[in-house]
Amino acid sequence: MTYRYTAWFACIALAIAGIVLAFTWSSGWWWLAVVAGALSLLGLADVMQRTSTLRQLYPVLAHFRYGLESVGPEIRQYFIERDTEEVPFSREQRALVYQRAKREQDTVPFGTIHDVYGKDYEWINHSLVPTHLADHDFRIRMGEESSAPYEASVFNISAMSFGSLSANAIRALNLGAKRGGFHHDTGEGSISSYHREHGGDLVWEIGSGYFGCRDDQGRFDPARFADNAADPQVKMIEIKLSQGAKPGHGGMLPGAKVTPEIALARGVPVGVDCISPAQHSAFGSPIGLLEFVAGLRQLAGGKPVGFKLAIGHPWEWFGVAKAMRQTGILPDFIVVDGAEGGTGASPVEFMNHIGVPMNEALMLVHNTLVGVDLRDRIRVGAAGKITSAFDIARTLALGADFCNAGRAFMFALGCIQARSCHNDLCPTGIATQDPRRWTHLDVEAKADRVANYHFNTLHALRELLCAAGLSSPAELGPEHIVRRVSEMHVSSLASIYHFLQPGELLSGVPERHAVFKNFWEMARAETFAPPPRVLEMRASKSH
Repeated sequence: MTYRYTAWFACIALAIAGIVLAFTWSSGWWWLAVVAGALSLLGLADVMQRTSTLRQLYPVLAHFRYGLESVGPEIRQYFIERDTEEVPFSREQRALVYQRAKREQDTVPFGTIHDVYGKDYEWINHSLVPTHLADHDFRIRMGEESSAPYEASVFNISAMSFGSLSANAIRALNLGAKRGGFHHDTGEGSISSYHREHGGDLVWEIGSGYFGCRDDQGRFDPARFADNAADPQVKMIEIKLSQGAKPGHGGMLPGAKVTPEIALARGVPVGVDCISPAQHSAFGSPIGLLEFVAGLRQLAGGKPVGFKLAIGHPWEWFGVAKAMRQTGILPDFIVVDGAEGGTGASPVEFMNHIGVPMNEALMLVHNTLVGVDLRDRIRVGAAGKITSAFDIARTLALGADFCNAGRAFMFALGCIQARSCHNDLCPTGIATQDPRRWTHLDVEAKADRVANYHFNTLHALRELLCAAGLSSPAELGPEHIVRRVSEMHVSSLASIYHFLQPGELLSGVPERHAVFKNFWEMARAETFAPPPRVLEMRASKSH
């Protein structure tokens, strides 16, 4: 069993040798005695402690294992992972954002590194008669039926709160949005002073904690909402029902992290735990949600109001769609957040195994709105690992009107995917509240990179549209995107997915689409609760 102590015994031997040599040969050997002696004491502490079996059985040596484990992600990222391996973003994806943010050359030499005969490889078909578009500032009109419509870019910054991101990161994102002419979602942490410094367009996200519009008991406060919504910088209001990274999960910002700045933005006491409940208290049914939308629109002076959700139980979303038809109240927009979304901190099971991925979630929302003949009156956005112009094009082809991205704009700020967002040790000063880190993030320089990335990505989108013979992003359809489904077969997205016809759900349930066949009829506008059939199935299993 002594081999387990080899490293410890070697340290002891070296410490003794260093002492002997220092006394008999040269005082320069004291460094060996000190270093080896410290490691010997570490080994003694390992043997004496009882909390770690590994340290007790392998004194000193166990620490080398911990050290290698701690730098494992960096070793894989820089030396092992392939350029196309998405963990969660590939080196190729990150490099593309960096190049476009810095206005560096983003062309590729010697051919693609993707396996064009591999399963799930996708491409956009080109035309023999390409078009020419003079401009790439593609916009979508939000809230056409409201009194204060907004011309939004087709590519914008997803919800990321101050608190999750640093002060200078928020400043740089908003200044970049200002320079690039696109909007910046505040995240549910509300509007901080850093969002207001440069005047970039804001989408104010309101979550279940009602930060920025809550009373002392955490309930929605109409007067406070109206005050904030009246700010000319606020262009739209977004109700957050759930987010892709941790749907169905609330949150808590520990009191120690509730600084005076965060407390002011959120309307909570300094130093007290800040709770985000798992569900809203202002409404509890699909009809209640839409009545809340209508109330916010009135309080906001007619500004567009919509909601963001990650799709879960289909009958809940179907209940919302039925409530739209029943009440006549429509949101101006819906943002679909895919399960591949990211966040600073989320339980691993929620990150990996809860929620519907963006493609399927977007398809369900788009198809439902088409089926109830409301699609042309509601704008649909989508978010989920979007970095390139092709990502935008395929998302629009699946049914979205615009796209949002969070982590891609973090890359534009200089994020290196260190995955230290949750421990306040972000090495680039983006996802940290440590002033020794975030004060080194240059707002002016990073804002330019944010604007550059947006500009160059939409420029690339224009090139894709021209190559496909199209005149606007609105013309993109599932027939334009082709996917390899096996080594010998390819199909367009129009063939892979089942698309409903306008008003089809109003005349009957489509047999070819299982989710509608199973859940549409039983969904109810009056409640989010499981339908009786689902409850019966649960009861039968419990017996």
